[in-house]
Parts: sequence; structure tokens; C-alpha cells
Amino acid sequence: MVGEAYQLRGRWYYPREDFGLVEAGLASVAADSRPGRRTADGEVHDPAALMAAHRTLQLPAVVAVTNLENGRTLQVRVNDRGPAEPGRVVELSRRAGELLGIAPGRPAQVRLAVQGDASRALAAGLPVPEGLRPRIEAAPTGGVERETLAPPPGARQAERVREGREPVLAVSDTGLGRASAAATLPERVVQASPAPGRLFVEGSSFSSRAAAQRQAARLGGARIEATGPARQPEWRVRLGPFLDSAEADRTLDGALRAGVSEARITVD
Repeated sequence: MVGEAYQLRGRWYYPREDFGLVEAGLASVAADSRPGRRTADGEVHDPAALMAAHRTLQLPAVVAVTNLENGRTLQVRVNDRGPAEPGRVVELSRRAGELLGIAPGRPAQVRLAVQGDASRALAAGLPVPEGLRPRIEAAPTGGVERETLAPPPGARQAERVREGREPVLAVSDTGLGRASAAATLPERVVQASPAPGRLFVEGSSFSSRAAAQRQAARLGGARIEATGPARQPEWRVRLGPFLDSAEADRTLDGALRAGVSEARITVD
């Protein structure tokens, strides 16, 4: 499931497939710990499972989340839309937050990396809704005549003809495909060294330096940085670094009020 563009707290988001996404920002833990509600892709939310919400990724997807503040990495299943708070890049289930060492109400610096192979396998295991199945016409077949020939001299004739097996296509209408694909991920935490970064509020990226300067002037105090190849650089507008998430949140709110709808908090 990808889904149409949607609006959340006044901002528009445009979901798309991305099996190579890597991004860094702030993560939060879902405040709603009630099990049983339906997620955006129709699954059942379980706060004790390794689940997460992302605003634009295909659903479901497998994402490795690294807590940069303590070095823990855990794979989670993204199956919902969110977080609603614009300064957060991902919202984790209660259990995922516990294993990553992220307490409810306290955002943490994280890096997300979509697991491409695992996400593709997950998508391939899901049943296709009836309305989305391609209609394939069977090729016409003619009659086949068969004649049994006498074996050559010195050879033994087989007692029976071994027929080739037809390819097996398993189709389930019982929901077993969905149940299999929705299997919970293992609680496997990988520990590495902490690598916290610095918090920035990043505005838009421009191919024109002049356009970037206009946005920087609107934000006040922002600086312009060149990124990409030297021959065709892009110009991004940034504010920061900030000492903590509260300061970054206040700056982000000001950028959004100034009309920079693409503004977001990043970790560098």
C-alpha cells in the first residue's frame, strides 16, 4: 500500500515507494497504547509488537532504527501513518521504544534505514486485493495427439509414462497470506557505539542560490549551504545547531508559521 497524498495538521504528504531511504531525525513513542485499533494498512495495532508509523513510506516496510544516543539498532515493521508532530520522523510502538531505550514523551535522535530485501519480501507475501489483480487471458491451446512408439532394440520400455508436473500456484482466500506476512519481527537488538549528532532545522533545497537566499531571509538567521556535485550544486537552507529538541521544536514551529512547509528537524 502506498496511498494518495493526504493532509496532517495542515501539511501535505505524498507517499511513495522507497526501498533505499536513509534519514536521520527525532523519534517518539506512540502515546496510544491501546491494542486492537486498525493501522493505516488495515493491520491490528499491537503496542507489544515491533511496529512504527512513517508519513510517506510504502506500507508495510521493514526499517532498521538506530538510537544514535545509545547505539542500539532494532528492526521494526512500519504499518501506519504518522507521526502527527512535524518535528518527528518516526513514531515507535511502546515495545520498540523500550528495546531502543526511548522513553515516552522524550524524543531521541535516530537514523532510519529501509531494509530493501526484507521490505520487498514482505510486499510479495501480501495478498493482492481482488480489484487490483491484473486480468490475464489464457493462451489458446490446440489438441495434442500422442503416439506410443516401440522401444529401440536392446532398450527396456518404461512401465509408465512420467508426466511433467505443472507449476504450483498457491492462492489463499482464507487470509493466511496476510497472517504470514504480518508475522512479528524478532526482538533482536544490535549494540554499537553511540554517535549522537547535532540538531538542525532544514528548509527547502534549491537549484538557484538566489531562491535559497530569499527563503533564508524569510526565516531570519538561516544560512545557505551547497550540497551535491560542484558542477550542479543544490543550495539548502538551515538553522542551528540547537542544544536540545525543545529549542529545535520552537524553531521548526516558527519556520512553519513563516510558510516554509518543507521545514523539518534533521540530525547531522
